[in-house]
Amino acid sequence: MDYAEEQRSELEALEAIYPSEYTILSDDPISFTIITRTAEFEDTGEGFTALLKFTFTSKYPEEVPEMEVVPSEEDDLTNLEPEECEDLVQVLTEQAEENTGMAMIFTLVSAALEWLNERWDASLNEKEAAEERKRLQEEEEEQKRFEGTRVTIQTFIEWKTKFDAEMSILKRKEVDSKEKDTSNKKLTGRELFMCDKTLNDSDLTFDDGDDAVPIDESLFEDMEDLDIGGDEEDDED
Repeated sequence: MDYAEEQRSELEALEAIYPSEYTILSDDPISFTIITRTAEFEDTGEGFTALLKFTFTSKYPEEVPEMEVVPSEEDDLTNLEPEECEDLVQVLTEQAEENTGMAMIFTLVSAALEWLNERWDASLNEKEAAEERKRLQEEEEEQKRFEGTRVTIQTFIEWKTKFDAEMSILKRKEVDSKEKDTSNKKLTGRELFMCDKTLNDSDLTFDDGDDAVPIDESLFEDMEDLDIGGDEEDDED
């Protein structure tokens, strides 16, 4: 096989097939690039594009050419992530191994274009699915706002247990607070009488009972003999 002649013939065909996408980089070794884009990218700028680089070995097409997806800072050349570029090269390598012995660049570019379209369709489907999930979630949350939380026996018991525990803590704090205020506050006379009912008893009650103080009446027998001049002085005046 005349490898050089085979290579030249294929390059002429590629230039005719891809007039604006094909760019020759080197004649020795033969190296060139071909831009592949999805139909959406051509029409709207949305989609995938990849700049493919091929380099012929001396025995191409009986050997697999060197291939790579050229990374680019310009999204109109390659807008794939590094991992996606590696995946695409792997696909092209498998295709090249299946087509050794014949001109294969057109086949490889077609395989790359098919891969880009499938990846773009999957991306659109995932985007639509994400938007649908978001819409359903928003509708569900909006519906819950009107329905409220459904009450079951189990949820009621859980709520009642939690509520009783919280009320018990509040009551305990309230009692502790009142006891603390009472212990620090000086009681008024009225409050003392209200708290101790024995203070309401008249002092006269202390004359009764076994504990009453005995009174010696004889001490008061001579009271009439006492000279109390207050009344006479008043009469003289």
